[in-house]
Amino acid sequence: MKIPRRQFLQLSMAASTLPISSRFASAQSYPTRPVHLVEGFGAGGAPDVVARLIGQSLSERLGNSFVIENRSGATGNIATEAVVRAPPDGYTLLLVSAGNAINATMFKLSFDILRDLAPVAGIVRVPLVMEVHPSIAARSVAEFIAYAKANPGKVNMASAGVGSLPHVAGEMFKAMAGVDLFHVPYRGAQVFPALLAGEAQLYFGPLLSSIGYVRAGSFRALAVTTAARSPILPDIPTLGETLPGYEASAWYGIGGPKRTPEAVIEKLNKEVNDSIADPKFQARLANLGGTPLGGSPEDFGKLISDEVKKWGRVILAANMKLQ
Repeated sequence: MKIPRRQFLQLSMAASTLPISSRFASAQSYPTRPVHLVEGFGAGGAPDVVARLIGQSLSERLGNSFVIENRSGATGNIATEAVVRAPPDGYTLLLVSAGNAINATMFKLSFDILRDLAPVAGIVRVPLVMEVHPSIAARSVAEFIAYAKANPGKVNMASAGVGSLPHVAGEMFKAMAGVDLFHVPYRGAQVFPALLAGEAQLYFGPLLSSIGYVRAGSFRALAVTTAARSPILPDIPTLGETLPGYEASAWYGIGGPKRTPEAVIEKLNKEVNDSIADPKFQARLANLGGTPLGGSPEDFGKLISDEVKKWGRVILAANMKLQ
């Protein structure tokens, strides 16, 4: 049977637009089943708290469950690989963090976070606290730098492990301040007992876990590491006030596998931004010591790319190696 040319062209055009229409309709109804939001650092920590906050909000806004899946191990790489290898349908998402940007240089990975992840939206940025044991007499960053220069190699700088955010933040401080500090890595839960005992005298600690010790006077906060002061510690200066250009922070956002439909990403981005704009949600972030991020998928992608470059330079300059 011979089909007239005009009818053939009409059928071809209809066929070519069908996938687009189908994808649009699918995005409009998304999600039709539970969505898994994977985080790679285990239950109870700041990443888990952020994941549950945004997951609850998205569940309420989109009318379907966002299930938080804890896949700890390999400094978040197990969770990340599971997501970038998942079907790109919007039903498996990753809580992306500063750790992902650090890991891009610290590890030989079978995936590329910039190539294999589709950024959705940033959620929150949280400072670290530059804190010292009371045995260190310094009461400002400038005084600490002077003390460290007078005592090269004698100040123990604790971290939560080689390549952790506290470690790379400390290495960047060492380079910018021109000081020689002795790095002592601990397993996460061991850091604060070591600091309390005076085994280590300096720590760039996450605000959420540090604030209680600072308020109790167990440690002295000299600075926060974000570009702006923290609303929780408004009297504590930023490191950048002494070392212009210094910035380090824990940050969290959402990403999915590459080739996730653009319409799904746009829908998720809108709902994340709407969540962040909610005063109740902002108050919950403030309890973490965090400030909202938000923005477009491109904004979040630029943050990830910039952080990969920044921490890559620090890691290579310090010749950091996994032990």
